[in-house]
Amino acid sequence: MGRIKTIPIKSLGDRLLEEHADKFTTDFEKNKKVIDSLKDMTSKKMRNILAGYITKEVQKMKKAGQ
Repeated sequence: MGRIKTIPIKSLGDRLLEEHADKFTTDFEKNKKVIDSLKDMTSKKMRNILAGYITKEVQKMKKAGQ
């Protein structure tokens, strides 16, 4: 089982996915760089949690689209 993401992480992640869906991939490292370019994150931990959430959501979308 994984960690449960908080509501602010989910809402920000969903908003970023809606606005910039074409920029995100299933690669965690690339998603971290995209988030750095889009948002001015002050916390490295928050950026990593957000990148992990977005990566997982992109994987779900790709799996559902198969």
